[in-house]
Amino acid sequence: MNKVIGLLAHVDAGKTTFAEQILYHTKCIKNFGRVDHKNSFLDSDDIEKQRGITVFSNQAVFKYNQSTYYLIDTPGHADFSPEMERSIAVMDYAILVISGVDGLQAQTEVIWNLLRKYNIPTFFFINKIDREENNMKSIMKDINVNLTDSAYLISYEDNSRIISKELMEFMADRDDALLERYIEEDYDELFWIESLKRMIKENRIFICMNGSALFDIGIDEFLEKLDFLTFTKYDSKDDLKGIVYKVRHDEQRNKLVYMKILSGSLKVKDEIEINCKDEDKKVVEKVNEIRLYNGDKFKNIDTVNPGQLVAVKGLKSAYAGCGIGKLDNYSNYNMVPALKSKVIFDKNLNPKDVLECFKILEEEDPSLRVSWNQKLQEIEISVMGTIQLEVLKEIVEKRFKIKVEFGPCKILYKETILSEAYGCGHFEPLRHYAEVHLKLDPGKRNTGIVFKSICHVDTLDINYQKLIKKHIYEREHRGILTGSPLTDIVITLVDGRSHIKHTSGGDFREATFRALRQGLENAENILLEPYYNINIKAEVNYMGRILADIKKLSGTFKAPEITNDNVVISARGPVSEFMNYTVEFMSFTKGRGRISMVFDGYDVCHNQDEVIKKISYNKDSDPEYTSSSVFCSKGQPFLVKGSEARKYMHCLK
Repeated sequence: MNKVIGLLAHVDAGKTTFAEQILYHTKCIKNFGRVDHKNSFLDSDDIEKQRGITVFSNQAVFKYNQSTYYLIDTPGHADFSPEMERSIAVMDYAILVISGVDGLQAQTEVIWNLLRKYNIPTFFFINKIDREENNMKSIMKDINVNLTDSAYLISYEDNSRIISKELMEFMADRDDALLERYIEEDYDELFWIESLKRMIKENRIFICMNGSALFDIGIDEFLEKLDFLTFTKYDSKDDLKGIVYKVRHDEQRNKLVYMKILSGSLKVKDEIEINCKDEDKKVVEKVNEIRLYNGDKFKNIDTVNPGQLVAVKGLKSAYAGCGIGKLDNYSNYNMVPALKSKVIFDKNLNPKDVLECFKILEEEDPSLRVSWNQKLQEIEISVMGTIQLEVLKEIVEKRFKIKVEFGPCKILYKETILSEAYGCGHFEPLRHYAEVHLKLDPGKRNTGIVFKSICHVDTLDINYQKLIKKHIYEREHRGILTGSPLTDIVITLVDGRSHIKHTSGGDFREATFRALRQGLENAENILLEPYYNINIKAEVNYMGRILADIKKLSGTFKAPEITNDNVVISARGPVSEFMNYTVEFMSFTKGRGRISMVFDGYDVCHNQDEVIKKISYNKDSDPEYTSSSVFCSKGQPFLVKGSEARKYMHCLK
């Protein structure tokens, strides 16, 4: 039985040490490595060893009893959250490691919410119970209050059977059929064990265990219960389905596509479908090589069975989140950067060569969103934070032998609309023809761009409708307030026209972009900015200062929780105001306070007018974005401004 298990945690919770113990106990490695000794099995990259943190998701393979496990160790630092999220999508089960000293932290809650988004059954391992400061009772209370009230603790010290009467009662409280059995005192152990496995798989119960990864406490007990209570069902006889979760390049720059096979089988030299959301048709490519990785080592294999994680060569079109075979899957990742920075490099270097290197890195980490700013002649990237920039600097020098620096981090603003609007675009120079009519509606916050069509196929052929959809998604669209990326809009294709002879090439691309731009000009537009979810713990005598700071920085906070001499404050505020607050906080608390800030999506900009004035974007002077339409009369094309174009449209006549 193949099982993909993911390891996740807030940074410094002991996740990588826990992974080492799992691998050592299952004889995957001969010697137990440590992060502080720079010899852990899964943190194999030199950058990870030097910094003592996990930067890249990595996998190990081991056998335990009758199952083969594929263990994914994910980054814990918030700056590398996109890498962590991409791995979650392929997990059968997850292990969320929590520090028994620090308890729940901001990143813990972020991870938990992602696990719920992807419906990944989750086990908790509460680590560092060897430390005097650990407080199991308090941590379990926090889990039940802040994460889920369906978490049940099975201590490593409990030598009784897995199914106790207390656990049966806990299960019965969450299932009416089990409640009836419990009331009737039907305690058939096999039935209750199977019910527990099912409830874990359905995310209705979350088993918690405790121990110490560093001192090898509770590891055997955890492994035993993890293996006993988990199961997978894969069908090798079904059609091929797979999902890509990671892309890397080897030393020769050959593209490696990491994927999980969900059903069917895959062999070397097979031709398989790559389901790309930006393509109108399926892309078929040949598998040239299949690698099975264990740490940084791999072996070549000829066939892949369901439930396995492999790296494949030969798939040029595949990207993280795309489906393979009969699976149409385009992941809408939550963890997106809130900052941007420019790349600074030696003027003697060819910008195209530097851009090519960053495009390779973007293929591996799509959240970088590398772009060339033609106006400023600069390379711009999106980033999660300054630690990521430091790591990127090392990666570029190590892999491409190029020394780069980065400009100061700037806020990555976005734009959306508050009102319904219509837009139309026409493109008809000589021997070309396309017309598009769109309806724009405000979308839910942090949902991105959503495309729909209510245009009848008798009016506009389905292939042209698909082409319009492709053009909507093929690039980021700029708003009209600051030129920032457009988001949270539902775009509906209402009507359109083509010409049996003259419609060709990029005609619908031009008409679509002009219709969208004109629609924005007809709507009420607003500016969005990124926000942090902020968690602060400090001595209670600092509470007044902290609350005053939050208010001064345009943030909001919940009622503080005071325990003994400490206060815990949960807050939310603009990234632009809080991005440098950590240094100030650590200074006035003399290093005794704790603060964590995690990206919490986009919301209405708190100082919109000020930002618009500072950026000084002129929507009418952007050569790449225009609302003007091109019409043709007596063989001569002529341009009509967006504000006047509607009365010239053919669909309205």
